[in-house]
This record gives sequence, structure tokens and C-alpha cells, in this order.
Amino acid sequence: MEEKQCLECGEKIVGRADKKFCSDYCRNAYNNNLNKDSKNLIRNVNNRLRKNHRILEGFPLKEGKTKTTKTRLMDRGFDFDHFTSLYTTQKGTVYYFVYDMGYLPLDNDFYMIVKRD
Repeated sequence: MEEKQCLECGEKIVGRADKKFCSDYCRNAYNNNLNKDSKNLIRNVNNRLRKNHRILEGFPLKEGKTKTTKTRLMDRGFDFDHFTSLYTTQKGTVYYFVYDMGYLPLDNDFYMIVKRD
């Protein structure tokens, strides 16, 4: 019978015939290295979305909404390129949402911030 080697470190594998790694550490290291590029992108996008959500949540809302300026959002580090969904009303108004927090571009660089229930 052929002696199997760990895909990560090359050590001899003892155990089941279909076993590919000598330990959980090697299995995790192998899969982390395999997926690190795509996971990096996903992690960066998720971090950006989380930051945008925290920024929107930081504005005090009255009756579920408030107004602010583009400058205030940008000063806090808001990134307008990252949002999770769009909501278009029957009148054609487009709200940009980051999870449950949304914003609506208004005239003169003002924005309406809303929370979806």
C-alpha cells in the first residue's frame, strides 16, 4: 500500500485511507493559503460596508430619518461606492442602503439618512 503525505507539510499520514492532512492545523493552513486572495477581497469589502453602516448609524434620527451634507459623510470616511442594495420608490426615487441604513441624495449635496424597519 502506498504511503500518503500531508498536502501541506509533506509528513506521513496515519489513519483513514481518504485522509489528506496530518492535522487540523495543516488542513486549515492549506485552505487558508488556497483562499487567501478571494477572502482578502471579501474581507475588505465587508469592512468597508461595516464602516459605512456605523457612520450612517452615528447620525441621530428623528422619526426614522435625518438630513446631513456630503461633506459630513466624507469627513467621517463614508465611501459612496459601497452599499448593499438599492430601493426605488414608485415615483422613481432611488435610496441606497447599507443593510438597514439608507441614504437618499438630495439637492445641493444634502443627503437624507433613513432606517428601514
